[in-house]
Amino acid sequence: QVYLEESGGGSVQAGGSLRLSCAASGRTFSISTMGWFRQAPGKEREFVAAINWVGSGTNYAAAVKGRFTISRDNAKITVYLQMNSLKSDDTAVYYCAVTRGLSTQYDTWGQGTQVTVSS
Repeated sequence: QVYLEESGGGSVQAGGSLRLSCAASGRTFSISTMGWFRQAPGKEREFVAAINWVGSGTNYAAAVKGRFTISRDNAKITVYLQMNSLKSDDTAVYYCAVTRGLSTQYDTWGQGTQVTVSS
């Protein structure tokens, strides 16, 4: 089992920045990809960004490309989401999730952290 704990959410004005963290514990050797998703009120959960745990591959949603940066610290088994030039549309609960082994399904999720951007 893998356990995920997000932190770093909060309230910020439009144009500001926040950095989210997601620390993994448990059977972390099985992690292949770590990703960030978000869900705004009344909307479905959507993909934000992902990073391979081995290698340097990253992937971003079009809505955040150029503003958000995903990175990882292998020693701390932690993934980060640096969010710059925040917009009110970025307001959501942000979730960390992982895929394990050869699966492409995100099957383990954190509890989420709220990000609120005021205009």
